[in-house]
Amino acid sequence: MKTLTSFFVFVMTLPAADLNWPQFGGPHRNFMVDSTGLADQWPAAGPKKLWSRPLGEGYSEISVDGNALFTMYRRNSNGADQEVVVSLDAATGKTLWEYAYSAPANGMALENGPGPHTTPLVLADRVCTVGINAILNCLDKKSGKLLWSKDLYKDFPGSTHMDRGYSTSPILYQGSMILTLGGHGHAVIALDPSNGALKWAKGDLGNSPSSPILINVNGQDQLVAFLDDGGKDLAHGLVTGIDPKSGDLLWQHSHKTSWDLNIAIPVWGDDGILVISSAYGTGARGLKLTQSGGKTTVQELWSNPRMRIHHSTMVRLGDYLYGSSGDFGPAPLAAINVKTGEMKWQDRQFPKACFVYADGKFFIVDEDGTVSLAKLSPEGAHVISKAMLLTSNAWTAPSLAGTKLYVRDRKSIVALDVSK
Repeated sequence: MKTLTSFFVFVMTLPAADLNWPQFGGPHRNFMVDSTGLADQWPAAGPKKLWSRPLGEGYSEISVDGNALFTMYRRNSNGADQEVVVSLDAATGKTLWEYAYSAPANGMALENGPGPHTTPLVLADRVCTVGINAILNCLDKKSGKLLWSKDLYKDFPGSTHMDRGYSTSPILYQGSMILTLGGHGHAVIALDPSNGALKWAKGDLGNSPSSPILINVNGQDQLVAFLDDGGKDLAHGLVTGIDPKSGDLLWQHSHKTSWDLNIAIPVWGDDGILVISSAYGTGARGLKLTQSGGKTTVQELWSNPRMRIHHSTMVRLGDYLYGSSGDFGPAPLAAINVKTGEMKWQDRQFPKACFVYADGKFFIVDEDGTVSLAKLSPEGAHVISKAMLLTSNAWTAPSLAGTKLYVRDRKSIVALDVSK
């Protein structure tokens, strides 16, 4: 199979530490990892369960740093709503430390769960998290001690307040932590993770629930972000390219949806094709990006309203991209050609699902709680093994570090050994 995609840009942006799954989407922010020695099939009951434990409400992924896990959940303590950043022992699931803070959800639409939605960003000596009210905390990763905190909505008035809570996971670039906020003059911001100091704030666009990614276009690093949902006086329904050094807007392309909701993150390939996909009537687009002399040209190669990725993952292998296509109704697993936009197949044996790819296999968690091992190709989906391991609205993507797979739903977390 041809080269998957080029991700050297991520290697240079992450600290030189033993980070296994340090951020949303994994080490390359694309739900693909380099793990090997993974089992080719599982027993009927599923892979070996190392441990399981209650966790609490939330959709935050599990970040992994050596022997420690980091995630977030929500609880009610003595009548007060709190968000909790938790560090767990990777071998046993026991709590190493917790940091809890007030997080009222007044006025938010919580019918699908109250969050938190973002994934911790693990750095060399600290972990940074953002809650539904855009409270950014930076904690010592060994002790959980609060190093610094910022209320992003208060510090940047006029930011986009999403009715289901803030959901943009931070990303690191050359020592800067970048987040999207929306608003006039601060659509995107960069902070110093050592002390929270502002490095730059740029843009007059609204925010979206999606998280940004880093790409390299003909030698130029770019941050790609959906910036939309901006209200009457802010542009919305856009995918944008931004200079991660300065925040300057490099390009933008229209991708408007009903309710101005773009949630799934874009997917980049080393052939210069960026694939974006959203639910709510819009579907997918393939954009060819080229850059010369600092100027980026965007050519729309195709659009297909049938490939509608809602809030789950997309993974590209070769010329095909795989994801669960659908919003309010069924969301069959689907394959689409990234060069032509042709829908190759749809498979209804999976409910809406998230997954990670490694060692030639997909590790799939569907919303009903089934964890599956499968191979996906242009010819179709071949399910090798599956087991029901979760129960409560399993919308969180799995995290794979080495041969350990970590999965969670809205009530629990499970650690699995998926080695041969």
